[in-house]
Amino acid sequence: MNSDSIFTTGARRAPSLLATILAGFLLLISSAAWAKTITDIDGNRVEIPDRPQRIVLGESRMLYTLALLEPGEPFQHIVAWPQDLKKYDSQTWNSFARQFPQMLKIPSLGSGGPNAINPEQILALKPDVVILPSLARYDDADLRLVTMLKAAHIPVVKIDLRVHLLKNTRRSVEIFGEVLNQQARAQAFNQFYDQHMQVIRERLATYQGAKPSVLLQLHLGRRNECCVTAINGSLGELLNAAGGDNIANKTQHGVFGRLSEESVIAAQPQYYFATGFGDNASQGLLKLGPEVAPETVLSSFKQLTAQQKGLRELSALKNGHSAVIWMNFYLSPWHIAATEFMAKTLYPQLFADIDPEKTLQQIFHDFLPIPYSGTYFINIPPASDK
Repeated sequence: MNSDSIFTTGARRAPSLLATILAGFLLLISSAAWAKTITDIDGNRVEIPDRPQRIVLGESRMLYTLALLEPGEPFQHIVAWPQDLKKYDSQTWNSFARQFPQMLKIPSLGSGGPNAINPEQILALKPDVVILPSLARYDDADLRLVTMLKAAHIPVVKIDLRVHLLKNTRRSVEIFGEVLNQQARAQAFNQFYDQHMQVIRERLATYQGAKPSVLLQLHLGRRNECCVTAINGSLGELLNAAGGDNIANKTQHGVFGRLSEESVIAAQPQYYFATGFGDNASQGLLKLGPEVAPETVLSSFKQLTAQQKGLRELSALKNGHSAVIWMNFYLSPWHIAATEFMAKTLYPQLFADIDPEKTLQQIFHDFLPIPYSGTYFINIPPASDK
């Protein structure tokens, strides 16, 4: 083989080597361009695709937040979720299903929350990212799920819209916006949230008197006895922000707790707040939500409180110092309206110009793709002496 043939062969091979190097370089650039790093609510730095196409939600009630941020079609990238929304808030499930029937085709990860999810089912879906909720308590199933996902190199992003609401709601909305590339909508909602929360803080800062004492009972009607409550987290945190003196603070220190009937009667709180989410067909549950009329709420409340001796003995139920609140606010950034409602109920003169229902209606009008309807909170009139 002469030198010319050697030269010619080398010349033919050189572009091939160069092309390989160039392709590898472009691949690196492409990979960098199509990935981003997000810091989740637990402080973990998680690398996810820049525009994830296959998202698994660890809780379908994350729809309350997802729908704020995804205009038009909230479900286009959701490849699976549990059925907790259908189980615990069938009214909102129905509202979205009527407008977006395609959501009914999203594969189910079970009827419960994240601790009931089968990890193998998620692995088979090959998601780009899995979004999981922070919980007040974790069990072995929760830890197993996260361990298996990370071992399979599936990005896991944690948000908190259910435990420390005041601390983590804004950041969780931001994280959701970063995942979905909807940072502008996340910022717009957070500005709305901040403006309303700031009014509550500023007005309460001018108040010099004693805080009204409050009994907050969760899930009125679910149990026959009194009273499951929230203290340092969940709706208890919103009650604190609204200027209420939660009677459970004296003896309970966790996110949730239980008060005995005797202690509730002895405390005689000035106000009583109950939560519920039952639909019109529910038996034995406080009826509240987008399909429930105010008169149905009042009838349900009267029937259920009459069945519990600890509640019948409270003066707050007799003198018009009672109110009911939709339970699922504890999983939704919409809870700013519930916080306003509690503040106005406890301090009617201080918040005379505040309209919590108008605030909630504005959230639906400006950020959500479904219409506002139903009853999410209402004050209970004084009990009749008859």
